[in-house]
Order: sequence, then C-alpha cells, then structure tokens
Amino acid sequence: MTAPGRTRPDRRLLLSGLLLGVGAMGAIDEIVFHQLLHWHHFYDRAGGDAALVSDGLLHAFTWSATVAGLALLADVRRRSAFASRTWWGAVLTGAGAFQTFDGVVDHKVLRVHQVRYGVDLLGYDVAWIGAGVVLLAAGLLLLARSRTPTADR
Repeated sequence: MTAPGRTRPDRRLLLSGLLLGVGAMGAIDEIVFHQLLHWHHFYDRAGGDAALVSDGLLHAFTWSATVAGLALLADVRRRSAFASRTWWGAVLTGAGAFQTFDGVVDHKVLRVHQVRYGVDLLGYDVAWIGAGVVLLAAGLLLLARSRTPTADR
C-alpha cells in the first residue's frame, strides 16, 4: 500500500533498472580492470586457470543480468509503464550496489581480490568504494524523487 499522493513504481521497471545497473557495472569492472588493465581477476587467490574461469563466471553473471534487465525493459515499454526517472534511479542504484558490494565484501571482507596489487591500496579503495557509494546515493535519490505522482512518465 502506498501513501496518499504517492505512486507505486512498477516492479518490473525497478527490476529492469537494477539488473541493467548491476550487469553494466560488472561488465565495466570486468572489461576495464580484468581484461584491459590486468589489475585483478574475480578470484585471484588461486591464480592461473582458476582466475580465468572466475572471470568467465563473472562475465556470464553480468551478461545474464544485462539481458534479463533489457528483456524486462522491453516488457515495461510494451505495456507503456516506462518512467524514466524511476528507471534511471534503479540503474544507478544497481550499479552503485554492485560497486559498493564488490569494494566492501569482495575486496575487504572476503579478500577474493583487490583493486590492484603492489601499490598502497588506500587511494584505490577510497576511489572504488566511494564511486559505488556516490552511484548508490544518486540512484536512491532519483528513486525517492520519482515517487511523486508527477515526477516522470
């Protein structure tokens, strides 16, 4: 139930944006930091083939999230339920959630990999996690602003 004067966003619209945000941020991480810069793999503790397999599994996950998000977006558009501010808020929230989770849980708690090796990590960690928090906050702010009846459509 929603409060008076508020609209309830379509769950498919939110899920579409969240999945696309997670998939896009994961793909950017994988392409830029795993493949182009060779800074880390998803699972660096084993090295060699296991590290490459872990990157392949991450790629399969991010690609699946992206495809699912786009399929849901097509359904939302077909039903004329697209709301741009809500969708972009969900995209930014998904991207920020992925980045923040990766920086805090994967890098610091589980230590499956670091942003980069052989350097002082503080600046990298602040930039990595900070970027995720900024994206997450921007997405949540857009989602909050999209809850008013005239916010978008």
